[in-house]
Amino acid sequence: MVTKAATNRLPDPTGPIRIGISSCLLGEEVRFDGGHKEDRFISRTLNAYFEYVPVCPELEVGMGVPRESLRLVGDPASPRLLTVRTKIDHTHSMLKFAASRVRELAAENLDGYIFKKDSPSCGMERVRVYGAESGMAVRQGIGMFARAFMERFPLVPAEEEGRLSDPVLRENFIERVFCHWRWRHLLADGLTRGRLVAFHTAHKLVLLAHSPEHYAEMGRLVAGAKALRPSELATRYGELLAAGLQVKATSRKHTNVLQHIAGYFKEHLSPDEKAELQGVIADYRQGLVPLIVPITLVKHHVRKFDVSYLSDQVYLNPHPKELMLRNHV
Repeated sequence: MVTKAATNRLPDPTGPIRIGISSCLLGEEVRFDGGHKEDRFISRTLNAYFEYVPVCPELEVGMGVPRESLRLVGDPASPRLLTVRTKIDHTHSMLKFAASRVRELAAENLDGYIFKKDSPSCGMERVRVYGAESGMAVRQGIGMFARAFMERFPLVPAEEEGRLSDPVLRENFIERVFCHWRWRHLLADGLTRGRLVAFHTAHKLVLLAHSPEHYAEMGRLVAGAKALRPSELATRYGELLAAGLQVKATSRKHTNVLQHIAGYFKEHLSPDEKAELQGVIADYRQGLVPLIVPITLVKHHVRKFDVSYLSDQVYLNPHPKELMLRNHV
């Protein structure tokens, strides 16, 4: 017999977090010139937490290594894929391959994808597209395979390796990956209204740090959950979750969340402890210390005073501390 408590319990995610990735970023020598573009943070740090599913569209579609380089040509919204020197048109074969490969990737249960920037097959944005007549390039394109993947999996977090060098974008992507992982496991375990409430409650402060507007809309959705079919509820909440987390968290929004957290300690802290907490929050707001400083103090008080609501908040532990994603100023 399944009790109400068990029905409302959040599943404990297990198993690997699988990330699709451009093969060259892992050091595989698959590029047109026979080389690679290994990113050591990806291949030697993140690999401890993620299981990679490498894809090289140009190699897998049948082009050799080395090979003539490619470029996008024509309308940025629907370009052709041509070799640079001989003008051989690979558009049809790449589109056919991309449609087939993304169908295969559906079985991988990916929680994210890291694309190679500027690639005519894998670039996520601002890929050069050359005019058919003028030969002039505009940075308005999307790699042909990347476009097919993002259209098929719009809720899967995707990023380019170049943007991951930005500490804010890096944390945002990895935080989205872990949230997607938890959400996917919730759906696999069976969505109930009780589990959705528990998930939303646990992610409240994360959402507030990204987008209070999305959080408020999601709260209204959860409150009216009884009026929706489970499939409709899952689709709408999943869309809002992905969109809300894509909004950048800022120091101002983090400060608001920290002040919200501080309110839970007002009956517990001495005047000196309150002053200390407000001091580190102010230091963070002014850019004097990284976010990890007030978070560490908050977590100390959560443990000391056993504040159960806060101890369940994903915001305090959104990703492995060893990645040190909150250690930048």
